[in-house]
Amino acid sequence: MGGVAGWRGRILEELAPQVAPLTLAADPDGLLLEEALQQAIRERGFELFTFEDHVAFRCAWEAGFRSRRDRGEIPDREVVLRIAGADIGVLPHDLLQAGRPLSFGLGELFPDFAHPVVAALDRSDLDALHDASTQHRPGRLGDGATADFVLRHVFGIDPAAIGTAADLLRVLLRRHYRERCAPRLLDDRLIRSLRQHRAFEAWPLEAIVSDRQAFFAFLQERWPRFLDRIAGLARAGVRARDTAPALLFDGPRDLPFDDGEVRVHVRSLFLDGMLRPVRHRAGDTPRDDWMAAGIRTDPDADRSRRLQGLIESVEGTVPDERARHHDWSAFARRWAELGVLWTGAPPAARVRMDERLAALRARVDGAFRVWLDCRYAGLHNQPPDPPVMVHHLPRWLARRISGDAAGKVALVVVDGLALDQWIVLRDVLVAQRPQLRFREAAVFAWVPTLTSVSRQAIFAGAPPLHFSASIGTTEREPAHWTRFWTDHGLTAREVAYAKRLGDGGSLDDLREHLSRPDMRVLGLVVDKVDRIMHGIELGAAGMHNQVRQWGEEEFLARLLDALLDGGFSVVLTSDHGNVEAQGCGQPSEGALVDIRGARARIYSDPVLRSRIHERFPDAVAWAAPGLPENCLPLLAQARTAFVREGERIVGHGGASIEEVVVPLVEVERTAE
Repeated sequence: MGGVAGWRGRILEELAPQVAPLTLAADPDGLLLEEALQQAIRERGFELFTFEDHVAFRCAWEAGFRSRRDRGEIPDREVVLRIAGADIGVLPHDLLQAGRPLSFGLGELFPDFAHPVVAALDRSDLDALHDASTQHRPGRLGDGATADFVLRHVFGIDPAAIGTAADLLRVLLRRHYRERCAPRLLDDRLIRSLRQHRAFEAWPLEAIVSDRQAFFAFLQERWPRFLDRIAGLARAGVRARDTAPALLFDGPRDLPFDDGEVRVHVRSLFLDGMLRPVRHRAGDTPRDDWMAAGIRTDPDADRSRRLQGLIESVEGTVPDERARHHDWSAFARRWAELGVLWTGAPPAARVRMDERLAALRARVDGAFRVWLDCRYAGLHNQPPDPPVMVHHLPRWLARRISGDAAGKVALVVVDGLALDQWIVLRDVLVAQRPQLRFREAAVFAWVPTLTSVSRQAIFAGAPPLHFSASIGTTEREPAHWTRFWTDHGLTAREVAYAKRLGDGGSLDDLREHLSRPDMRVLGLVVDKVDRIMHGIELGAAGMHNQVRQWGEEEFLARLLDALLDGGFSVVLTSDHGNVEAQGCGQPSEGALVDIRGARARIYSDPVLRSRIHERFPDAVAWAAPGLPENCLPLLAQARTAFVREGERIVGHGGASIEEVVVPLVEVERTAE
């Protein structure tokens, strides 16, 4: 990472402390939103606010910052007021008079490169570009030359060096396994270059270069054919169609999975659940360990072997405090796969690896907490496309249907659904509806991870400080949802909200909404998982079993069918996850606590929170931007809960990775 000596350093040089209490920063390229830079700005004693409109700014400034600073609840800081454009003249006159104007842009920081190419990059990629520019000093480059330079030095891809199937697989595996996102214009340039090779004429490059899920599906359907070759079936005269289904993707039927680097990645994909092992007669022949990960034989032996491999893999990939939010969301999905595998593993395997997993869990908890302290405060400021926090989702969806008069979208919020429980549901849905495809990602919930805080933020499309009057209830969600969409150009009749879904009869309540021709946006709350959680007595394993049983009742499958049949683009998410916790004792606040949860308490009186904190010194007095001044959380420490000592529960409200990082899934249906 370039740190303050790189491109960030040139910006930080302009933000000199004690020069002016208010700095007005024109930031048309969103540079000030980059995570490491936001952290450095805070460490220099500045607070960053983004000006979007007069009302939103006054709300954030008065309720979220100035009043709390005046009471001494947060440090006395200077303010950087960011304008998402080049013209600071949009600011109110009093701020223009009081502030020191500055401007930051990619053109000044990277003058040798074509702006459209650099502007399309993720801001975290600017470190590699800055280092490569310093080392190679390319001089002024046009669009095409800039794209080639970025492909080679930022993404490590030299199109001229890709000449074989193994070369291409290595490039795509590195990219998609790490979930490395490249701008579409770079993908297009890479595809054009690859099309010049006769070896790749038949490859579905437009799908597998850009689309991670399509690439994994491409690998999945060719894996049995590779096993055919290894088992000698082709030489024995067995036709491929007898041992594997028809191919959905064009291209070569057999891939070089046994290439040295390729097989390392392929093993990891099977361990992480991105590829699925298959039954195959190659399982009866001697094989290497990497290949065994993709062959189903004995269920208990398969689970034990995969559990061992995944623990080893996860131990080596725990992010640290310098990691990007994307690194933690990717890790959270692997951590969730490990959790599902653990609860389903044979008892002997769990006993053998129990201490090792407990140590790993403690390490993950500690690392994630340190990262939250460093970086969480800047997440709510991130651009909404792609979404980073749950309140970004409505703006992300609004951009998807903007300009499309026929566009329809449904947001399905499965209340309380953790990533590991989504994996359980996904496996059930795959068996029930093989034609469904899931584009899986993750977003961050609001802390405290309580329904009235984080779910309400989803439907408001705004941080909690914008709904301080209803912070303890979800009754305002329908009004928030309608207001958001009418502010974005829809009429109230085109928007609907429904909750208490999850059982068979509740689906009938949606028929009226689905049948209306003018309906364009649906916000749906499925609360079955949350109800399961609050009644569970058997910990994480019990959650997995009951969530699986609920999935097998097909309510969710039929809901997705109805939405897709109705022409809706479907996005599934959650407001918070949950975690198994042990009781550490119950605070006795009587009616003085505003919100009482097993993993979190919220107070409006700082004196009361301080008094309770003294009784529970290991608890966390949470303070982060975005919460209203009447919302003072106290979070249970690590994997404890504010219930009777020794009692075991599954709950939410705290700041564990299982509670904070939640699924974001786009649901599609392939042609039948």
